[in-house]
Amino acid sequence: MTTLTPRVKQAKVIWAIIALSYITVWIIPLTCRFDGVGEGTKAARSILRDYTQFKWYVIPFLLVVLNFFFDEVRRKNWAGILAGLSLFLMDVFNEIWNGLFYTATGGYAAVWMCQYPTAYQPLMGWNIEIIFMFLMMGIASTKLLPEDKDMMIFGKINNRHFIAFIMAWICVVVEIILNMCGALTWNYWWWQADFPWLIFLIGYLPFWEISYFVYDLPDVRSQIRFVGLMAAILFIALVIFIPLGWV
Repeated sequence: MTTLTPRVKQAKVIWAIIALSYITVWIIPLTCRFDGVGEGTKAARSILRDYTQFKWYVIPFLLVVLNFFFDEVRRKNWAGILAGLSLFLMDVFNEIWNGLFYTATGGYAAVWMCQYPTAYQPLMGWNIEIIFMFLMMGIASTKLLPEDKDMMIFGKINNRHFIAFIMAWICVVVEIILNMCGALTWNYWWWQADFPWLIFLIGYLPFWEISYFVYDLPDVRSQIRFVGLMAAILFIALVIFIPLGWV
């Protein structure tokens, strides 16, 4: 009988809490009635997939992202690259359900929305600038990881989960600042600066948890299979939902 390590035991508990948090949010449109249009919804909708928003700075930013990846390819850092891609794909997953949430409320509001000027906004809460950021963030975060995946911090929490917690809370703070600046719009009391727990639990913690999970898979083949399956499922979802106007 295989004995589970503390890292795996803690991961099971963390993912159970994350899953429960997702389900809790997803059933809200089924149990609540929404009237009218939420703050920022019209502005976000008005620039959704509008190609005329294009700005030339996208080109040099794209080169920065490509150079970042090419440098990791040169180093043969396959684990870091695939872990980074899994974090980005987790963001895609979040943005898809956020768009579906908007549709399920009858067009009232997504959980988070972007309404600031952007070079392109493919989904209600997702723009090209955010895409470039998350493409690099996942790889960058793996550079913080100790070589020993089972090392414990303070003798209590696995280092992967500890770093995931820290990174997720840093992102929550940044998210709150963006909301205060008006770059991100929130309409629901359970997704606010004074109630940041769901922003932490489903807004960011899954990103780091899945990224570090992929990073620690036993071989590159396993990592490619996992990330490839994620990418295929999300691509199919976008191909279906975008033409239907659901996201």
